[in-house]
Amino acid sequence: MVPSRLISSRAVWLPPLLLFAWAAMPGALFAQEESQFPPGYAGTESCAMCHEDVVENYKKNRHYRLETNEKRGWKDRSCESCHGPGAKHSESAAAEDIRNPLKLKAVDADQGCLSCHRNQPLQIGRLQNGHARSQTPCTSCHNVHETGAKATAVIHQTAAGVNQQCAGCHTDIWASFQKPHRHRLNEGVMKCTDCHNPHGSNLARNIRTVHANEPNCFKCHSDKRGPFVFEHAPVRNQGCSTCHEPHGSSNPRMLTRHEVANQCLECHANLLSPSPAGVAGGVPPAIHDLRQPRWRQCTLCHQKIHGSNVSRGLLR
Repeated sequence: MVPSRLISSRAVWLPPLLLFAWAAMPGALFAQEESQFPPGYAGTESCAMCHEDVVENYKKNRHYRLETNEKRGWKDRSCESCHGPGAKHSESAAAEDIRNPLKLKAVDADQGCLSCHRNQPLQIGRLQNGHARSQTPCTSCHNVHETGAKATAVIHQTAAGVNQQCAGCHTDIWASFQKPHRHRLNEGVMKCTDCHNPHGSNLARNIRTVHANEPNCFKCHSDKRGPFVFEHAPVRNQGCSTCHEPHGSSNPRMLTRHEVANQCLECHANLLSPSPAGVAGGVPPAIHDLRQPRWRQCTLCHQKIHGSNVSRGLLR
């Protein structure tokens, strides 16, 4: 006869088969718990057994919402949404048995991020923009696991942090901001992303748009926007960079030429003097003697160079 077994302080005799089933019950419950994940997945708790500090920091990250959001399909296994199935890695602890986004090809790393971040306003043209063509993955700027002052979200909230991040690759552009006439990035008043969308844009050089489809320059310089009765064609057709160096210049007003006359004469080299519209052709008017300094400052008279509502000649 099998001896009795104490359960809840009461002596109860159990048959041998029932005793065996009772002893195996914890393992059966554990197996049932494991079955809630698809084949090959281990779950976040399994990751925390070795990467406890990483998982604790991850709980402070906005991506941790995947851990509890059932709609995304990554509940209780959010680590594997980026790193892939981790059951094999949890058994072998080998680095080659898990996916590391930092070591993937740019196109593969981007596809992992875009599986969630696709079709968002900030991601317009992400796969066609300059960063994608240059094989610059999302992980070169964004780090999911960093927390505190080093966290990507914190860095990208400050102008100094964004500018430092961009300057790490665009050293030639950052050098332009050391020139005397420039936008105020060094002072932390502006940041690169005020004008550029690093994730992609419908305009060249990832330029942001404002007022539906116009260059982002008009967000700050709205007085130059128009519409005007008499427009200066380059402003409408070619953009601000026709005359201005947007990142910085040695010339006043961030012009591309050191004198205003040289800037204007790139297009207005031959003016027909009798024509009030300034049609190309002929010779400059006699009063425009460029040997005298007073006539080399075109904007003394033509002050409304971005457009005018009263003067066809864009006079003041």
